[in-house]
Amino acid sequence: MKTFTDSQGRTWSLVVNVSAVKRVRGLLDVDLLDVAGGDLLSRLADDPCLLVDVLFALCKPEADARAVTDEEFGRGMVGGVLDEAAAALMKELLDFFPSAQRARALGRMAGKLKEQQAAVAEALAAIQAAGTGEAQAQTPAWAGEAQLTVGGSFGNSPASAAATPDR
Repeated sequence: MKTFTDSQGRTWSLVVNVSAVKRVRGLLDVDLLDVAGGDLLSRLADDPCLLVDVLFALCKPEADARAVTDEEFGRGMVGGVLDEAAAALMKELLDFFPSAQRARALGRMAGKLKEQQAAVAEALAAIQAAGTGEAQAQTPAWAGEAQLTVGGSFGNSPASAAATPDR
Protein backbone atom coordinates (compact mmCIF):
# COMPACT_ATOMS: atom_id res chain seq x y z
CA MET A 1 0.00 0.00 0.00
CA LYS A 2 1.31 3.44 -1.00
CA THR A 3 0.06 6.79 0.25
CA PHE A 4 0.01 10.41 -0.88
CA THR A 5 -1.27 13.63 0.67
CA ASP A 6 -3.45 16.03 -1.31
CA SER A 7 -3.30 19.83 -1.16
CA GLN A 8 -6.08 19.79 1.48
CA GLY A 9 -3.84 17.81 3.84
CA ARG A 10 -5.80 14.57 3.42
CA THR A 11 -3.71 11.40 3.23
CA TRP A 12 -4.96 8.78 0.76
CA SER A 13 -4.03 5.11 0.52
CA LEU A 14 -3.53 3.41 -2.83
CA VAL A 15 -3.96 -0.32 -3.12
CA VAL A 16 -3.84 -2.06 -6.48
CA ASN A 17 -5.29 -5.55 -6.32
CA VAL A 18 -7.73 -7.49 -8.48
CA SER A 19 -10.71 -5.80 -6.81
CA ALA A 20 -9.25 -2.33 -7.48
CA VAL A 21 -8.44 -3.18 -11.11
CA LYS A 22 -12.06 -4.30 -11.60
CA ARG A 23 -13.37 -1.15 -9.90
CA VAL A 24 -11.34 1.10 -12.21
CA ARG A 25 -12.51 -0.90 -15.25
CA GLY A 26 -16.14 -0.61 -14.14
CA LEU A 27 -16.09 3.08 -13.26
CA LEU A 28 -13.81 4.43 -15.99
CA ASP A 29 -13.49 1.73 -18.64
CA VAL A 30 -9.72 1.97 -18.06
CA ASP A 31 -7.65 -1.19 -17.74
CA LEU A 32 -4.80 -0.68 -15.27
CA LEU A 33 -3.14 -3.78 -16.70
CA ASP A 34 -2.42 -1.80 -19.91
CA VAL A 35 0.47 -0.14 -18.10
CA ALA A 36 2.54 -3.25 -18.75
CA GLY A 37 1.97 -3.56 -22.47
CA GLY A 38 -0.52 -0.93 -23.64
CA ASP A 39 -0.65 2.84 -23.80
CA LEU A 40 -2.03 3.57 -20.34
CA LEU A 41 1.24 4.98 -19.02
CA SER A 42 1.36 7.57 -21.80
CA ARG A 43 -2.30 8.43 -21.33
CA LEU A 44 -1.84 8.97 -17.57
CA ALA A 45 1.28 11.09 -18.12
CA ASP A 46 -0.40 13.23 -20.78
CA ASP A 47 -3.81 13.67 -19.14
CA PRO A 48 -3.86 14.81 -15.51
CA CYS A 49 -7.67 14.59 -15.45
CA LEU A 50 -7.52 10.89 -16.35
CA LEU A 51 -4.81 10.40 -13.73
CA VAL A 52 -7.02 11.99 -11.06
CA ASP A 53 -10.03 9.94 -12.17
CA VAL A 54 -7.99 6.74 -11.83
CA LEU A 55 -6.68 7.82 -8.44
CA PHE A 56 -10.20 8.60 -7.24
CA ALA A 57 -11.49 5.23 -8.45
CA LEU A 58 -8.69 3.53 -6.52
CA CYS A 59 -9.39 5.64 -3.42
CA LYS A 60 -13.20 5.43 -3.77
CA PRO A 61 -13.87 3.19 -0.75
CA GLU A 62 -11.82 5.56 1.40
CA ALA A 63 -13.45 8.62 -0.20
CA ASP A 64 -16.92 7.18 0.39
CA ALA A 65 -16.08 6.57 4.05
CA ARG A 66 -14.96 10.20 4.35
CA ALA A 67 -17.93 11.51 2.29
CA VAL A 68 -15.50 13.10 -0.21
CA THR A 69 -16.93 13.46 -3.73
CA ASP A 70 -14.89 13.11 -6.89
CA GLU A 71 -15.10 16.88 -7.36
CA GLU A 72 -13.77 17.54 -3.84
CA PHE A 73 -11.04 14.96 -4.43
CA GLY A 74 -10.10 16.70 -7.68
CA ARG A 75 -9.80 20.09 -5.97
CA GLY A 76 -7.09 18.62 -3.77
CA MET A 77 -5.05 17.37 -6.73
CA VAL A 78 -2.72 20.06 -8.00
CA GLY A 79 0.98 20.63 -8.69
CA GLY A 80 3.40 18.53 -6.70
CA VAL A 81 0.55 16.48 -5.28
CA LEU A 82 -0.03 15.06 -8.77
CA ASP A 83 3.63 14.07 -8.99
CA GLU A 84 3.51 12.40 -5.58
CA ALA A 85 0.24 10.60 -6.35
CA ALA A 86 1.43 9.46 -9.80
CA ALA A 87 4.66 8.09 -8.29
CA ALA A 88 2.66 6.23 -5.63
CA LEU A 89 0.37 4.81 -8.32
CA MET A 90 3.30 3.63 -10.46
CA LYS A 91 4.97 1.95 -7.47
CA GLU A 92 1.72 0.28 -6.48
CA LEU A 93 1.13 -0.94 -10.05
CA LEU A 94 4.65 -2.37 -10.23
CA ASP A 95 4.10 -4.21 -6.95
CA PHE A 96 0.88 -5.70 -8.33
CA PHE A 97 2.44 -7.39 -11.37
CA PRO A 98 4.24 -10.72 -11.33
CA SER A 99 7.98 -10.33 -11.95
CA ALA A 100 7.90 -11.02 -15.74
CA GLN A 101 5.28 -8.33 -16.37
CA ARG A 102 6.92 -6.04 -13.81
CA ALA A 103 10.13 -5.91 -15.85
CA ARG A 104 8.22 -4.98 -19.02
CA ALA A 105 6.20 -2.30 -17.20
CA LEU A 106 9.33 -0.88 -15.62
CA GLY A 107 11.00 -0.66 -19.02
CA ARG A 108 8.02 1.24 -20.45
CA MET A 109 8.02 3.60 -17.45
CA ALA A 110 11.73 4.29 -17.89
CA GLY A 111 11.18 5.08 -21.57
CA LYS A 112 8.36 7.49 -20.78
CA LEU A 113 10.51 9.19 -18.15
CA LYS A 114 13.26 9.74 -20.74
CA GLU A 115 10.70 11.28 -23.13
CA GLN A 116 9.49 13.65 -20.42
CA GLN A 117 13.05 14.62 -19.48
CA ALA A 118 13.78 15.42 -23.14
CA ALA A 119 10.66 17.61 -23.34
CA VAL A 120 11.72 19.50 -20.21
CA ALA A 121 15.22 19.99 -21.63
CA GLU A 122 13.74 21.40 -24.86
CA ALA A 123 11.50 23.78 -22.90
CA LEU A 124 14.47 25.00 -20.83
CA ALA A 125 16.51 25.54 -23.98
CA ALA A 126 13.66 27.62 -25.42
CA ILE A 127 13.54 29.75 -22.29
CA GLN A 128 17.31 30.27 -22.34
CA ALA A 129 17.16 31.23 -26.02
CA ALA A 130 14.48 33.88 -25.37
CA GLY A 131 16.96 36.70 -25.79
CA THR A 132 18.03 35.49 -29.25
CA GLY A 133 14.60 35.14 -30.81
CA GLU A 134 14.84 31.34 -30.96
CA ALA A 135 12.22 30.90 -28.24
CA GLN A 136 9.49 32.45 -30.40
CA ALA A 137 10.13 29.85 -33.11
CA GLN A 138 9.97 27.05 -30.52
CA THR A 139 6.83 28.31 -28.76
CA PRO A 140 4.15 25.62 -28.97
CA ALA A 141 0.98 26.35 -30.94
CA TRP A 142 -1.18 26.14 -27.80
CA ALA A 143 0.53 29.21 -26.39
CA GLY A 144 -1.46 31.36 -28.84
CA GLU A 145 -1.33 35.08 -28.24
CA ALA A 146 -0.44 34.80 -24.56
CA GLN A 147 3.32 34.80 -25.01
CA LEU A 148 5.64 36.02 -22.30
CA THR A 149 8.97 37.46 -23.32
CA VAL A 150 11.80 38.33 -20.98
CA GLY A 151 11.48 42.01 -20.07
CA GLY A 152 8.22 42.31 -22.00
CA SER A 153 4.57 42.29 -21.05
CA PHE A 154 2.02 39.52 -20.87
CA GLY A 155 -1.10 39.65 -23.02
CA ASN A 156 -2.65 42.90 -24.24
CA SER A 157 -2.44 44.87 -21.00
CA PRO A 158 -1.46 48.53 -21.45
CA ALA A 159 1.96 49.65 -20.31
CA SER A 160 2.16 50.84 -16.72
CA ALA A 161 2.23 54.55 -17.59
CA ALA A 162 -0.82 54.25 -19.85
CA ALA A 163 -2.76 52.41 -17.17
CA THR A 164 -2.13 55.09 -14.52
CA PRO A 165 -4.22 58.29 -14.92
CA ASP A 166 -2.50 61.66 -14.59
CA ARG A 167 -3.24 63.68 -11.47
